[in-house]
Amino acid sequence: MLRVAIPNKGILSDTAITMLREAGYATRRDPKELHVIDSVNNIEFFYLRPRDIATYVGSGSLDVGLTGLDLLLDSRSPAELVEDLRFGESTFRFAGPVGAFKDLKDLEGKRVATAYVQLVEDFLAKVGVSVELVKLDGAVETAVRLGVADAVADVVSTGNTLRQAGLEIFGPVMLHSTAHLISAPGKSAVAANLLRRLRGVVVAREYVIFDYDCPAELVDRASEITPGIESPTISPLRDQEWVAVRALVRTSETNSTMDALYELGARAILVSAIHAARI
Repeated sequence: MLRVAIPNKGILSDTAITMLREAGYATRRDPKELHVIDSVNNIEFFYLRPRDIATYVGSGSLDVGLTGLDLLLDSRSPAELVEDLRFGESTFRFAGPVGAFKDLKDLEGKRVATAYVQLVEDFLAKVGVSVELVKLDGAVETAVRLGVADAVADVVSTGNTLRQAGLEIFGPVMLHSTAHLISAPGKSAVAANLLRRLRGVVVAREYVIFDYDCPAELVDRASEITPGIESPTISPLRDQEWVAVRALVRTSETNSTMDALYELGARAILVSAIHAARI
């Protein structure tokens, strides 16, 4: 039975659970439930603290897990990256009082507060900057105001929280992080079926199905607009001057593609959501 670690809370948890449900797996119904056995699919789910998942998987106690790249790197776990699941995006940056820092060299010898000590330490070691790291579990943006640090290193989305604390971002992006499927060392192959299902969910979210009628003489130009994955499906209609076309199109391009097809001369353009897929 495949043993899988899932975040029990935090920004990755809800989306991870939704993905598994859409992939056909049994998921917990009660947030307090920490263990679910899906006997139909021969898989066992353990709902764990997000920071602990990489440790459990890296030790081989569990076969695979869903966790953030940031948490994996910060844990220094030997767990292996299997697949980027394309959700839970976050960016890690440095921030300090307005005007105090221009680049990373200005951090030399300073105190830097962060919840990701190992991640920051490894990054700064690569660029040759030595600092005193102050470990905090959260709300690091208050560390400068309270006098425990000179700068902070934290997750940044809009930067509003940092600005409200009187801080400004400086230096390069430390890390772009997303949720990943990880495996115990040498065990990535055991998650092949789980991986196929999760990829199917990702595809279903990123693509829609386009169906439309197109004048036969314009089908080559229409195929350039909707090339699909390998190529579009072209089917004859009763009226031999028209054909039916079906292709996958990225969800983000839905309306612009419809506009382009209509301007070309296509009609009866229909867009359908994908429930599941295997590409």
